[in-house]
This record gives sequence, C-alpha cells and structure tokens, in this order.
Amino acid sequence: MDRFFKFSERGTNLRTEVVAGLTTFMTMAYIIFVNPVILGTEGTGLPVGGVFVATCLAAAAASIAMGVVANFPVALASGLGLNAVVAFTLILDLGIPWQTAMAAVVLEGLLVTLLVLTNLREAVLNAIPLSLKFAIAVGIGLFIAFIGLKNSGIVVADPVTYLKLGDLSQGPVLLALFGLAVTVALVARGFRGGLIVGILLTAIVGMILGIVPLPSSLASLNLDFSTIGGGVLALPDVLQLTLLPVIFALFMTDFFDTMGTVIAVGQEAKLLDEDGRLPNAKRVLLVDSLAAVGGGAMGASSVTSYIESGSGVAEGGRTGMTSVVVGILFLLALPFSPLVTVVGGSVPIPGGTEGAEILVSPVTSPALIVVGFLMMTSVRFVPWDRADEAIPAFLTILTLPLTFNISYGIGFGFISYVLIKLARGKPGEVHPLLYVAAALFALAFLVPAL
Repeated sequence: MDRFFKFSERGTNLRTEVVAGLTTFMTMAYIIFVNPVILGTEGTGLPVGGVFVATCLAAAAASIAMGVVANFPVALASGLGLNAVVAFTLILDLGIPWQTAMAAVVLEGLLVTLLVLTNLREAVLNAIPLSLKFAIAVGIGLFIAFIGLKNSGIVVADPVTYLKLGDLSQGPVLLALFGLAVTVALVARGFRGGLIVGILLTAIVGMILGIVPLPSSLASLNLDFSTIGGGVLALPDVLQLTLLPVIFALFMTDFFDTMGTVIAVGQEAKLLDEDGRLPNAKRVLLVDSLAAVGGGAMGASSVTSYIESGSGVAEGGRTGMTSVVVGILFLLALPFSPLVTVVGGSVPIPGGTEGAEILVSPVTSPALIVVGFLMMTSVRFVPWDRADEAIPAFLTILTLPLTFNISYGIGFGFISYVLIKLARGKPGEVHPLLYVAAALFALAFLVPAL
C-alpha cells in the first residue's frame, strides 16, 4: 500500500490518509441529502429515495477511481449548481423528462472525456499562467469560506445590502460559532486532526443541547435503484437543437470547475511542480470526466471534483488513499443514512427574505471556513507588483466567490488577462489556448444578452 499510494514519497501515512478522508467526507456529506432535495423537487419526476442511492453510488465509484487510478486526494460527488440546472432548467423550465435531462449530462461528460483523451483539456490546464493558478486557489478558498459562513447562518441574504449578519440568537448559529471557535483553536495550536475533532465535538454538543437531532435509527436497508440507467436509455432523445445551449453551459461549467479544483487542491497538497503543473494530470481529468458520465447514467446529475477535498488535504491527505476512504464512506452511508444525517444534515431556522426559513449545517460549516483560510494563503505568491499579472488575479479572486461560481471567476480572470496583455502590447506572453478559452468564456457571457 505504501508503494502503490506513495505514502513515504509524499510524507504521509495510512492513519493520516484515513483521517483526511473522514474529514473530507464529513464536509461534503451534505450532498447526500441536498442532491435528492434539489433533483427530487416536486414536478421533476425523480424519486427522492432513488436519487439518494444514486448519489452515494456515483460518488463512491468516482472517488475510489480517483484514488486508485490517479492517486490524487480529491473526492467527487454530484455538483451543486449543475444539479440545479438539471432540475430547474432542463426538467421544470424546458419540460423534458428527467431521463432526457440525465442523458444531456451523459453527453456533456462524453464531450469532456473526448477532450481529455485528445490531451486538449490538460493542455488548457497547463496554459493557465502561474499567477492565475494561485489566484484561482485563493478565490476558491474565499468561496469555501463564504459557503461555510452561509451554511452556518452567520451570514444571510438581505434584499437591500445583499448580505448581512445572521441572527446570533438562533441555537444552530450559536452552535456553528462554537464549532468555529473550537476548530480555529485546534488548528492554531497545530493539533493533527483538528478539523475532524472540531466537527465531532460540535456534533456532540449539538445533540446534547437538542440543536442537532438524534438519529431516528441506526440503519435502513430500504434502498431505491429506480434512477439507474435512465440517462443512458434516453440518449437518442437528447439530440435536439433546443438543448444545445444548456448542454454547452453544462460543458463549460464542468470543464473549468474541475480545473479550478485540481489547481487549488494540488497547490494546498504541494503536488504541483515549479511551473504550477500537476504531474499525471491526464488521469485526474479523465476520471473526473468519466465521473460526469457515470453521474448522469445513475440519475445523480453530473459528478465532479469537490473543492471540499481541501479540508482533507488540510488534515494531511496527500495521496489517492484519501479519496478511496471517502468512496468507502459513501458506500457505508447507504444503510447508515440516519447517522450521516446528524453530522452532514441541515436544520431550518428563520432568517430568509420575507420571513422564509433557511437551512443551515452548523456541524460542518465551521470546518469549511477554516479550510478557506488555509487555501487562501497562496495569495502571497501572486506578483502584486506587476499590474498585468495582478489585476487579472484580483478579478479572479473577487468574482469567484461573489458570483458563487468557480467557472465565472476563472472566466473573468482569463478574459481580463488576455485584454490586459494585448493592451500592453505583449500578445506573445499569452498561450494560444488561453485566447481560445477566453473567447469561449466571452461567448458564454454574451449569449444570454444577445
């Protein structure tokens, strides 16, 4: 195992990798319950129980494959945002059957796989300048921290100021603040496993105080496999012109979201070379693209690399064993869903606009905030004294979390980098593929306006 996963070479061991995998799983376990809620929205026709099973199986298969094939500490699961496109745009807005919507995901994944096999996706990854790679890592760190603040209820939406401080009199919000204080203290003291210990202590305190519900039962074997295979059988139905814009949107998001995640996690794990490139990147990208195909085939929406993997890397995860552990835990979650609900689940509190309730995850959100801090430390590597490098980096860092979309942040960075280099008369400093990527992003931004 040491030789296969290169524990010694990467300065890690089995215990560290297991702890890292458990930490990553704890911070992304929410998708097990969020994905069925989104895809199972009334009117989609997707059974909640079937989506739950598909989500666990697709995430397990993809994560284990990432660990075994690519030996990279990134876990995969159904992508937030992508599942909303499937549910609300493809199914509810366009009115197509859920099977056809999943077939669109399969087709998009096959297109990305084709680009990986032709080495184009890796070439685009390597064409990104080093300053933007660091900026993407920093922006994603802020994005994760923002997700943590939102999921904890510490920051909530406001119709006038867009954001405001949440209601600190609410028990779940106070529990999240307690978890943040404990986790920060443990990490600041250099305590190994500080993130996972913080999650567990927060869960225990939450159950004692009655804020986090006790599990209704230990296990349930009533599993629904009805969504598996529907996306593959409906592939002939997805070949229609009206679906091309949405398939293109899915394609762009999947293509560049993974690049941002791979760069950020690779940087945090110190797995990038001196040029900011990830050795063996093709295998990582291939597993990710095939995971999208598998997610659509199983009825779980597009499966993609999870930026929450940074939490496991922060705990010392450096090899694919971290991903394998996450995959095994997704399989174990199938019968033990009541227990997973306690840690990764959400509870409702008042705080939304016009008196609506919002869902918060007080147990895991503090870990995301701390992970955001750990990932944004790469900001020191951006050459801030060079405007042509620093301004695109700044725009990437700024827009990525504020648009709540990794691809949009990368797009702003690519476009501004190209424009500034041209304005300074330095077109030769831009890789040809970056011109193409920037043009595609500009097209994606302008198409809705046109």
